[in-house]
Amino acid sequence: MSAPAPALPQPVGTVGARQVVRMLLVLVLAGFRRFTAYRLAAVAGIVANVTFGYIRGAVLLAIVGGGSVAAAGYTGQSLMTYNWLTQSAIGALAIWGTTEVSDRVRTGDIAVDLARPLDLMTTFLAQDLGRALASIVLRGLPTVAVGALTVGIVLPGHLAPWIAGLLGIALALVISFLARFVMQLSSFWVIEIRGIQTFYMVVSGFFAGLVFPLALMPDWLRAMAMLTPFPSMLQHPIDILSGRVTGPDIWWLVAQQVGWLVALVLLGRVLLAAGTRRLVVQGG
Repeated sequence: MSAPAPALPQPVGTVGARQVVRMLLVLVLAGFRRFTAYRLAAVAGIVANVTFGYIRGAVLLAIVGGGSVAAAGYTGQSLMTYNWLTQSAIGALAIWGTTEVSDRVRTGDIAVDLARPLDLMTTFLAQDLGRALASIVLRGLPTVAVGALTVGIVLPGHLAPWIAGLLGIALALVISFLARFVMQLSSFWVIEIRGIQTFYMVVSGFFAGLVFPLALMPDWLRAMAMLTPFPSMLQHPIDILSGRVTGPDIWWLVAQQVGWLVALVLLGRVLLAAGTRRLVVQGG
Protein backbone atom coordinates (compact mmCIF):
# COMPACT_ATOMS: atom_id res chain seq x y z
CA MET A 1 0.00 0.00 0.00
CA SER A 2 1.50 3.30 -1.07
CA ALA A 3 2.09 6.08 1.43
CA PRO A 4 -0.37 9.00 1.32
CA ALA A 5 0.76 12.05 -0.59
CA PRO A 6 1.95 14.92 1.61
CA ALA A 7 -0.55 17.71 2.14
CA LEU A 8 0.08 20.79 0.07
CA PRO A 9 0.05 24.27 1.62
CA GLN A 10 -3.39 25.77 1.49
CA PRO A 11 -3.94 29.03 -0.38
CA VAL A 12 -4.70 32.01 1.80
CA GLY A 13 -8.33 32.07 0.80
CA THR A 14 -8.91 28.50 2.03
CA VAL A 15 -7.28 28.90 5.43
CA GLY A 16 -9.87 29.09 8.20
CA ALA A 17 -10.03 31.84 10.81
CA ARG A 18 -8.91 29.49 13.56
CA GLN A 19 -5.87 28.44 11.55
CA VAL A 20 -4.99 32.06 10.83
CA VAL A 21 -5.14 32.94 14.53
CA ARG A 22 -2.99 29.92 15.37
CA MET A 23 -0.39 30.87 12.76
CA LEU A 24 -0.31 34.46 14.03
CA LEU A 25 0.24 33.32 17.60
CA VAL A 26 3.04 31.02 16.47
CA LEU A 27 4.71 33.88 14.60
CA VAL A 28 4.39 36.25 17.56
CA LEU A 29 5.88 33.62 19.85
CA ALA A 30 8.69 32.97 17.36
CA GLY A 31 9.53 36.68 17.29
CA PHE A 32 9.51 36.77 21.10
CA ARG A 33 11.76 33.72 21.42
CA ARG A 34 14.16 34.98 18.78
CA PHE A 35 14.75 38.22 20.67
CA THR A 36 14.94 36.66 24.14
CA ALA A 37 17.54 34.14 22.95
CA TYR A 38 20.23 36.82 23.24
CA ARG A 39 20.08 37.78 26.92
CA LEU A 40 23.49 39.52 26.97
CA ALA A 41 22.39 41.71 24.06
CA ALA A 42 19.36 42.73 26.11
CA VAL A 43 21.60 43.61 29.08
CA ALA A 44 23.81 45.68 26.77
CA GLY A 45 20.68 47.40 25.48
CA ILE A 46 19.63 48.32 29.01
CA VAL A 47 23.08 49.75 29.75
CA ALA A 48 22.99 51.81 26.55
CA ASN A 49 19.44 53.04 27.22
CA VAL A 50 20.25 54.04 30.79
CA THR A 51 23.54 55.71 29.87
CA PHE A 52 22.00 57.84 27.14
CA GLY A 53 19.00 58.44 29.39
CA TYR A 54 21.23 60.21 31.92
CA ILE A 55 23.07 62.14 29.21
CA ARG A 56 19.93 63.24 27.41
CA GLY A 57 18.23 64.00 30.71
CA ALA A 58 21.03 66.40 31.65
CA VAL A 59 20.70 68.16 28.29
CA LEU A 60 16.92 68.46 28.63
CA LEU A 61 17.23 69.85 32.15
CA ALA A 62 19.66 72.45 30.84
CA ILE A 63 16.95 73.57 28.40
CA VAL A 64 14.60 74.45 31.27
CA GLY A 65 17.27 75.92 33.51
CA GLY A 66 17.60 72.92 35.79
CA GLY A 67 13.84 72.70 36.23
CA SER A 68 13.40 76.22 37.60
CA VAL A 69 11.47 77.50 34.56
CA ALA A 70 9.01 75.89 32.16
CA ALA A 71 9.73 75.49 28.46
CA ALA A 72 6.80 74.89 26.08
CA GLY A 73 4.73 73.51 28.94
CA TYR A 74 7.49 71.22 30.24
CA THR A 75 9.00 71.42 33.71
CA GLY A 76 12.11 69.61 34.82
CA GLN A 77 10.04 66.78 36.29
CA SER A 78 7.84 66.33 33.21
CA LEU A 79 10.92 66.37 30.98
CA MET A 80 12.44 63.58 33.05
CA THR A 81 9.24 61.57 32.64
CA TYR A 82 9.36 62.18 28.90
CA ASN A 83 13.04 61.30 28.78
CA TRP A 84 12.80 57.94 30.53
CA LEU A 85 9.59 56.83 28.83
CA THR A 86 11.03 57.54 25.39
CA GLN A 87 14.31 55.83 26.27
CA SER A 88 12.43 52.73 27.35
CA ALA A 89 10.46 52.65 24.07
CA ILE A 90 13.43 52.84 21.68
CA GLY A 91 14.01 49.11 21.42
CA ALA A 92 10.37 48.10 21.09
CA LEU A 93 9.63 50.65 18.39
CA ALA A 94 12.84 49.96 16.44
CA ILE A 95 12.27 53.50 15.32
CA TRP A 96 15.58 53.69 13.46
CA GLY A 97 14.58 50.98 11.01
CA THR A 98 14.96 47.26 10.40
CA THR A 99 16.13 45.24 7.39
CA GLU A 100 14.33 41.88 7.51
CA VAL A 101 12.29 42.42 4.35
CA SER A 102 14.98 44.13 2.29
CA ASP A 103 17.53 41.46 3.24
CA ARG A 104 15.22 38.71 2.02
CA VAL A 105 14.53 40.55 -1.22
CA ARG A 106 18.27 40.85 -1.82
CA THR A 107 18.89 37.14 -1.21
CA GLY A 108 15.80 35.98 -3.11
CA ASP A 109 14.24 34.33 -0.04
CA ILE A 110 11.29 36.70 -0.41
CA ALA A 111 9.92 34.37 -3.11
CA VAL A 112 9.41 31.71 -0.43
CA ASP A 113 7.70 34.24 1.85
CA LEU A 114 5.28 35.25 -0.89
CA ALA A 115 4.22 31.60 -1.30
CA ARG A 116 3.28 31.15 2.36
CA PRO A 117 -0.38 30.92 3.48
CA LEU A 118 -0.24 34.30 5.25
CA ASP A 119 0.55 37.41 3.25
CA LEU A 120 3.89 39.15 3.66
CA MET A 121 2.68 42.16 5.66
CA THR A 122 0.75 40.07 8.18
CA THR A 123 3.60 37.59 8.62
CA PHE A 124 6.26 40.20 9.34
CA LEU A 125 3.87 42.23 11.53
CA ALA A 126 3.23 39.22 13.79
CA GLN A 127 6.95 38.50 14.08
CA ASP A 128 7.71 42.15 14.82
CA LEU A 129 5.06 42.35 17.54
CA GLY A 130 6.71 39.37 19.23
CA ARG A 131 10.08 41.12 19.01
CA ALA A 132 8.59 44.34 20.39
CA LEU A 133 6.95 42.53 23.32
CA ALA A 134 10.26 40.90 24.21
CA SER A 135 12.01 44.26 24.03
CA ILE A 136 9.45 45.83 26.36
CA VAL A 137 9.98 43.07 28.92
CA LEU A 138 13.77 42.79 28.68
CA ARG A 139 14.78 46.40 27.96
CA GLY A 140 11.88 48.80 28.30
CA LEU A 141 10.62 48.01 31.80
CA PRO A 142 14.12 47.82 33.39
CA THR A 143 15.09 51.13 31.76
CA VAL A 144 12.06 53.03 33.02
CA ALA A 145 12.49 51.41 36.45
CA VAL A 146 16.06 52.77 36.69
CA GLY A 147 14.81 56.23 35.76
CA ALA A 148 11.97 56.10 38.25
CA LEU A 149 14.22 54.95 41.11
CA THR A 150 17.13 57.31 40.48
CA VAL A 151 15.62 60.46 38.98
CA GLY A 152 11.89 60.13 39.43
CA ILE A 153 9.04 60.20 36.97
CA VAL A 154 5.39 61.23 37.26
CA LEU A 155 2.57 59.13 35.80
CA PRO A 156 -1.22 59.66 35.91
CA GLY A 157 -2.98 58.63 39.08
CA HIS A 158 -6.26 57.59 37.48
CA LEU A 159 -7.28 54.88 35.03
CA ALA A 160 -8.36 56.70 31.83
CA PRO A 161 -4.88 57.96 30.76
CA TRP A 162 -3.45 54.48 31.38
CA ILE A 163 -6.05 52.83 29.13
CA ALA A 164 -5.59 55.41 26.40
CA GLY A 165 -1.82 55.37 26.85
CA LEU A 166 -1.54 51.60 26.51
CA LEU A 167 -3.82 51.74 23.46
CA GLY A 168 -1.57 54.47 22.05
CA ILE A 169 1.53 52.33 22.62
CA ALA A 170 -0.09 49.36 20.84
CA LEU A 171 -1.01 51.58 17.89
CA ALA A 172 2.50 53.05 17.90
CA LEU A 173 4.07 49.60 17.61
CA VAL A 174 1.94 48.78 14.56
CA ILE A 175 2.52 52.19 12.95
CA SER A 176 6.27 51.87 13.46
CA PHE A 177 6.26 48.45 11.80
CA LEU A 178 4.15 49.66 8.87
CA ALA A 179 6.42 52.67 8.25
CA ARG A 180 9.51 50.44 8.30
CA PHE A 181 7.76 47.88 6.10
CA VAL A 182 6.85 50.53 3.51
CA MET A 183 10.41 51.84 3.56
CA GLN A 184 11.83 48.36 3.01
CA LEU A 185 9.47 47.68 0.10
CA SER A 186 11.61 50.08 -1.92
CA SER A 187 14.01 47.13 -2.23
CA PHE A 188 11.67 45.68 -4.88
CA TRP A 189 12.80 48.54 -7.14
CA VAL A 190 16.18 49.63 -5.71
CA ILE A 191 18.89 47.01 -5.23
CA GLU A 192 20.80 48.90 -2.52
CA ILE A 193 18.60 50.83 -0.05
CA ARG A 194 21.13 51.73 2.65
CA GLY A 195 20.84 55.38 1.69
CA ILE A 196 17.05 55.24 2.07
CA GLN A 197 17.42 53.47 5.41
CA THR A 198 19.88 56.08 6.68
CA PHE A 199 17.54 58.91 5.65
CA TYR A 200 14.65 57.13 7.36
CA MET A 201 16.70 56.68 10.54
CA VAL A 202 17.56 60.37 10.79
CA VAL A 203 14.10 61.72 9.95
CA SER A 204 12.12 59.20 12.00
CA GLY A 205 14.03 59.76 15.23
CA PHE A 206 13.94 63.54 14.92
CA PHE A 207 10.29 63.91 13.92
CA ALA A 208 9.09 61.24 16.38
CA GLY A 209 10.31 63.36 19.29
CA LEU A 210 13.20 61.12 20.25
CA VAL A 211 15.85 63.86 20.21
CA PHE A 212 13.69 66.32 22.17
CA PRO A 213 9.94 66.97 22.52
CA LEU A 214 8.24 68.36 19.44
CA ALA A 215 6.85 71.20 21.55
CA LEU A 216 10.38 72.60 21.80
CA MET A 217 10.72 72.82 18.01
CA PRO A 218 10.08 76.01 16.05
CA ASP A 219 6.49 76.22 14.83
CA TRP A 220 7.36 75.61 11.16
CA LEU A 221 9.45 72.54 11.97
CA ARG A 222 6.80 71.13 14.30
CA ALA A 223 4.17 71.63 11.58
CA MET A 224 6.40 69.71 9.16
CA ALA A 225 6.74 66.86 11.66
CA MET A 226 2.98 66.65 12.08
CA LEU A 227 2.66 65.91 8.36
CA THR A 228 4.47 62.61 8.93
CA PRO A 229 3.45 59.47 10.87
CA PHE A 230 6.49 59.73 13.15
CA PRO A 231 4.90 61.71 16.05
CA SER A 232 2.26 58.96 16.28
CA MET A 233 5.03 56.45 16.96
CA LEU A 234 6.48 58.11 20.05
CA GLN A 235 5.49 61.66 20.96
CA HIS A 236 1.72 61.11 21.00
CA PRO A 237 1.59 57.93 23.12
CA ILE A 238 4.17 59.33 25.54
CA ASP A 239 2.16 62.57 25.91
CA ILE A 240 -0.89 60.46 26.77
CA LEU A 241 0.83 58.05 29.15
CA SER A 242 2.73 60.80 30.95
CA GLY A 243 -0.45 62.80 31.54
CA ARG A 244 0.77 65.82 29.59
CA VAL A 245 -2.30 65.62 27.34
CA THR A 246 -5.67 65.29 29.07
CA GLY A 247 -9.39 65.25 28.32
CA PRO A 248 -10.67 65.15 24.73
CA ASP A 249 -7.16 65.90 23.43
CA ILE A 250 -6.19 62.33 24.36
CA TRP A 251 -8.67 60.85 21.92
CA TRP A 252 -7.69 63.34 19.24
CA LEU A 253 -4.13 61.99 19.40
CA VAL A 254 -5.42 58.40 19.30
CA ALA A 255 -7.56 59.31 16.26
CA GLN A 256 -4.46 60.64 14.51
CA GLN A 257 -2.71 57.36 15.21
CA VAL A 258 -5.61 55.38 13.76
CA GLY A 259 -5.60 57.59 10.68
CA TRP A 260 -1.89 57.01 10.06
CA LEU A 261 -2.30 53.28 10.65
CA VAL A 262 -5.01 53.05 7.99
CA ALA A 263 -3.02 55.19 5.55
CA LEU A 264 0.13 53.10 5.97
CA VAL A 265 -1.77 49.82 5.59
CA LEU A 266 -3.26 51.04 2.30
CA LEU A 267 0.08 52.35 1.06
CA GLY A 268 1.81 49.12 2.06
CA ARG A 269 -0.78 47.01 0.25
CA VAL A 270 -0.45 49.04 -2.94
CA LEU A 271 3.35 48.94 -2.92
CA LEU A 272 3.44 45.24 -2.02
CA ALA A 273 1.08 44.34 -4.88
CA ALA A 274 3.11 46.41 -7.34
CA GLY A 275 6.40 45.01 -6.07
CA THR A 276 5.14 41.43 -6.24
CA ARG A 277 4.07 41.90 -9.86
CA ARG A 278 7.48 43.30 -10.69
CA LEU A 279 9.19 40.38 -8.95
CA VAL A 280 7.12 37.84 -10.90
CA VAL A 281 7.74 39.61 -14.20
CA GLN A 282 11.47 39.59 -13.53
CA GLY A 283 11.34 35.90 -12.61
CA GLY A 284 12.74 36.57 -9.12
